[in-house]
Amino acid sequence: MLRDVRYNITDGQLQLSGQQGTGLHVKIGASPVASAVPIIITGTMSAAKMKEKLGLSPLTDAVMDSVECGAGKVICIPIAASTAGTVSAVSASEGAGGNVEITGTPNNMFKIIVKITGKGGLNTGVFRYSLNDGYSWSDDTTIPTGGKYEAEEAGLTLTFTGDFEVNASYTCSTTAPSLTNADVLEAIGKLKDISTAFEFVHIVGPSTADLWAAVSVKQKELLERYRKPVFFLMEASEKGKDESMSEYVSRLENDRKKVSNYDLQVVPARGYYTGMDGVTRDINLANVASGWYARASVQESIGRTAVYNIPEDKMDCLLPEGIDEEHIEELDLAGYLTFRQYDGLAGYYVTNARMMCPEDSDYRYAEDVRVRNKVMRLTRKSALMRLQEDVDLKDVDGDLAAKAEFIIADVESQMVDKGEVSSVRITVPAGQDILHNETLELSIRYLPKGKIREIAIDMGMENPYAS
Repeated sequence: MLRDVRYNITDGQLQLSGQQGTGLHVKIGASPVASAVPIIITGTMSAAKMKEKLGLSPLTDAVMDSVECGAGKVICIPIAASTAGTVSAVSASEGAGGNVEITGTPNNMFKIIVKITGKGGLNTGVFRYSLNDGYSWSDDTTIPTGGKYEAEEAGLTLTFTGDFEVNASYTCSTTAPSLTNADVLEAIGKLKDISTAFEFVHIVGPSTADLWAAVSVKQKELLERYRKPVFFLMEASEKGKDESMSEYVSRLENDRKKVSNYDLQVVPARGYYTGMDGVTRDINLANVASGWYARASVQESIGRTAVYNIPEDKMDCLLPEGIDEEHIEELDLAGYLTFRQYDGLAGYYVTNARMMCPEDSDYRYAEDVRVRNKVMRLTRKSALMRLQEDVDLKDVDGDLAAKAEFIIADVESQMVDKGEVSSVRITVPAGQDILHNETLELSIRYLPKGKIREIAIDMGMENPYAS
């Protein structure tokens, strides 16, 4: 391997018991758009423009949510899904009259309701439809003369036959197009060619422990071979239709035991979220978390209650249905990023920005990893400017110390002075044989910022007359 600036991460320094943080990130997801190069989405683009660039897809939905929550720029890698979305059989209410057939290749997961609001057949009856189980509806529309209506935003065709009764309803569900593990790993292989520094990668769509483990290998390769310190944000698989909430939590706890990597974060939390395009969707809240990372300084927790929350007019419930505080606590303790509510506060909040770290790791939270990665980016840039430099062999220790101060200077000015870390120091081990091994060995230690994760208040009455 060519000589370069290398890093060995020393963990366990806190003895626990148990580049500028721009938030720029990469999203990999299913999309009908074919592109040989990444597609850049900026926070100034409209929802319509994002859909134009990325197609109607899970990737587009995730990008819109992240931009709305704070991402100013997202690097997108659209992937043609190997597994197409499917449409279930349509169920009609009793006495519905006519029939509705729903066909096509859905571009996302939908729970569809077609409701008749005006009696009649072709060119006389009136209908509206919902893609999110009745949380929001289309405008009322007259049934077309030809009987076919294109729900273009969903990639579906509604075909009407017969005469319809008012309040008749027709329901079905769809699955979203999905990426195979091979699709994701192939896309990750493109990250090495992105020259712009980015902080993390969001893999859009449900994933399993097998993929988490495979991505962990790729993450280490990106760091060790291509010098890219990034973490991966992934979405847990969804609760099965016949799976109880307790069974789902137990399954995720078992999956967690298969992975140990502080550069990997997995989100099981979901919710009915109204996006910037006005459509209410069942989303994984990794979409929101990735937007908040863009707003947060590297040392700042996205669980900070005074700053980061989803208002109740944007999301009115947490999913999966039936999740409660006990389940959230179990998943949080297992190392997943979860969302919760606080009695006395409106909205929804990150419980803790947990990472899938080894037990007793210093890097338990995303803010720990983001700080470390920024120190690495800044010092790497400075250290690269000192490769192949002369060393004064009459004063080796003094010359190396001066070079070390240059390497750490940006961390002091851009992180210590800005309050992202409490302090930093760099040490040059004495007695280095530069003439023979030609390697400058350095040790960097920084003091992070502390966090208030719980408040304990002693409460009691006071007797002013007591002695």
